[in-house]
Amino acid sequence: MIALTEFERLEAPGLWLPEGDSQRRSVIVSVGEATLTLSDDRTDGRPLTHWSLPAIERITAEGETPARYRPASDSSEELEIDDALMIEAIDRIRRAIDRARPHPGRLRGVMIGLGAAAILGLGVFWLPGALIRQAVTIVPPVSRAEIGEELLERIKRLSGAPCDTVHGARALNTLKNRLIPGGSGQIVVLTSGVAQSQHLPGKIILLNRALVEDHEDPDVLAGYVLAELVRAEEQDPLERLLQDAGLTTSLRLLTTGHIPPEILDAHAESLLTAPVTPVENDHLIAAFAGAEVHSAPYAYARDITGESVLPLIEADGVQIETTRPVLSDGDWVALQGVCGG
Repeated sequence: MIALTEFERLEAPGLWLPEGDSQRRSVIVSVGEATLTLSDDRTDGRPLTHWSLPAIERITAEGETPARYRPASDSSEELEIDDALMIEAIDRIRRAIDRARPHPGRLRGVMIGLGAAAILGLGVFWLPGALIRQAVTIVPPVSRAEIGEELLERIKRLSGAPCDTVHGARALNTLKNRLIPGGSGQIVVLTSGVAQSQHLPGKIILLNRALVEDHEDPDVLAGYVLAELVRAEEQDPLERLLQDAGLTTSLRLLTTGHIPPEILDAHAESLLTAPVTPVENDHLIAAFAGAEVHSAPYAYARDITGESVLPLIEADGVQIETTRPVLSDGDWVALQGVCGG
């Protein structure tokens, strides 16, 4: 029981209805350590009964006077008190005891609430990412290539037909075999649409014609291709598409193996306006070293002062120890004329 420290002794008159008795009796009510004592007010204060404080129930609503209590829920005894101080004291004790009792239902409710919140959190934050990762993992290379081709067809509608001459196409195929492991994918030169370069699922690399026509060193073009391959490794292009499209598209890809045409249309448009994301210099330098391509020409093509691309310049000949030509002179000349200009 809580201690009523502000009172040395707390007593008040009350009306007691004994169990099985229809006649109310005047009593003196006093609060003890664990009991409420009802004493006879007409004799020498002899105790008539003791009620256990933890078991007492209030019959009337709080705030209503006089207040009526009973010693237990199954008892017909009643006690009526009109003294505001005694009512407040008894109700304080009852509230304190109630707070101290275990509340399994309340705990169960809290646990259910926490569980529901956890499930909701999983649904909102974890499930979409997990489904996207699952889709990206299980989609086979053939399906990736098909999705990339479908995106390419939509980009062609926006940018126009890609550059294509017999000798230029042969040179592009040579460049692809030189730079893309396994010779998979393709390199496409567009007259417009992409600002510089972009990549699609299935190792499809898109290049603006200016990268072919405005530079004298094929190592520059090779650098842009390698940078797109590194970007594709740092963020899978299929994962990028599904993140843009949302959960429903991921579910449809997992169940049917296809992506709705309108989703591909929207993603194709976004790719043409998306800013180029930077890549880690260490990853890019490793790609140059693996392909045995000079990195300095590409670095100076990006920044003629060399200030913002200094790591790429310094790596050439140091971290990139062995290099070999990207294209023969004949293939490079043919590639520069792939757009017919």
